[in-house]
Amino acid sequence: METRWLTEDERAAWLRLVAVVELLPGVLDSQLRESSGLTHFEYFVLAMLSEEPERTLRMTSLAQRTNATLPRLSHVVRRLEERGMVERFPCPEDGRATNARLTSTGWDAVVAAAPGHVDNVRRHVLDPLTPAQVEQLREIGAALLTRLDPDGRLSGLYDPDRSGV
Repeated sequence: METRWLTEDERAAWLRLVAVVELLPGVLDSQLRESSGLTHFEYFVLAMLSEEPERTLRMTSLAQRTNATLPRLSHVVRRLEERGMVERFPCPEDGRATNARLTSTGWDAVVAAAPGHVDNVRRHVLDPLTPAQVEQLREIGAALLTRLDPDGRLSGLYDPDRSGV
């Protein structure tokens, strides 16, 4: 099979996407660390729990929602437990599974961190775009996710009807 080399326009688009993918995590992480003492991933875990009924998810579901391996998630949840933000307990429906629940301390932390995080997202991602570009970004994201996430593992983040697919 012959390689389909990138055109100049495709290369320019690709390199800009790579630059965004490389720079954005640091921008998000730095702001959250400075303002709330949380990493972006810790904030993401707390936010995913905050959106659930009873602020509780099975660890396997939380791993899926955050695109984390169970060992990585367990390590982060342990750190959050030590800070009183999350608690783990056996799943009542399946004693082999473990649930994670956001505590009132964790709720307070995510509520306090959210405004600064949203301002940072607006400043660095949304404000530089026109409303038409925001719609294009949504459509581009959806198109890429059909290839990158064909099983819809992260779909609950942007399409509540596909949660738990």
